Amino acid sequence: MLYWPMPNALYVEGYALDRFAEGLWALQPVHQNRVGLVFDAGIEEGLLMRHLQVVDATRASLGLPIVGYTVTDTPLLVEKWVDPTSGQSTGRIQRPDSLLRAVENLQNECKVDALAVVARFPDDDTEDLDDYRQGVGIDLLAGVEAVISHLVVKNFQIPCAHAPAVLPPQLNMAVCPKSAAEEIGFTFLPCVLAGLSTAPQYLVKGNNFSDDCIVAGDVDSVILPIDACRGDGALAFANRKRNKPLIIAVEENQTVLNDTPDSLGIEAVKVSNYWEAIGLIAAHKAGIDPNSLRRNRINNITPTTFVPSNGYAKSNIKSFV
Repeated sequence: MLYWPMPNALYVEGYALDRFAEGLWALQPVHQNRVGLVFDAGIEEGLLMRHLQVVDATRASLGLPIVGYTVTDTPLLVEKWVDPTSGQSTGRIQRPDSLLRAVENLQNECKVDALAVVARFPDDDTEDLDDYRQGVGIDLLAGVEAVISHLVVKNFQIPCAHAPAVLPPQLNMAVCPKSAAEEIGFTFLPCVLAGLSTAPQYLVKGNNFSDDCIVAGDVDSVILPIDACRGDGALAFANRKRNKPLIIAVEENQTVLNDTPDSLGIEAVKVSNYWEAIGLIAAHKAGIDPNSLRRNRINNITPTTFVPSNGYAKSNIKSFV
């Protein structure tokens, strides 16, 4: 809820981010997008009205370019669950065809550049929701939200984000501050519309890229939770042969996964927290060896032995270890 676009940050959907990291797509910064919405036909009338009021509020108060909306021709029937193997939240929609038809119709009618999807989600079990509200559980909605946005971006190559339509949770006086932003309204839609309004466009490899396009080779550093390094994007950056970015793994940000750099053979610098990550990036951007900023991390210089073409070993070259 509490998000507003920043000039030094890009709002990029996960499927698009993976294709970008693989060098298949580029990001084209924009001044403004024409944003459209698709609402699930399964949303109750009162809940739909709340979301339409959000749309009007963002148009009138924030000046966002929301140009139209449509409702799917049948309920999407969202299902969500926790993968028993990985512990991640995931799910599906039973009627993806209805969603894709709605997106296509909206594109044809309103010429939208970016799309928000609002689907009716099952209301959470109280126990699971309480864990998340206390900052100790997983986000039960995020997995299937990713399924929805991935489907749209894969088929239409436009920015897309999802906001779940759910009934407001009962008041809890002890909500974790990290979760509190999700308690302050009837919808999650304001931040989605704000992000999409300036989200970069996706350009598929083979098109002509302008000078201001951002490509994977422009990425200098990648920050990841230490145990979440198996994603397509993370592996693509880690396996680059040229312009390989610095991979930074944050120990404090733990997840339910166990995909560490060590287990995957990824060369990464481990830091305790995001404070350290910021310092490491600053040193890296300045061309400074980060080890020089820590006590006793630089060893004495030693000679390096090599064998030239005449077969005689030489050891007059010095190197750092």
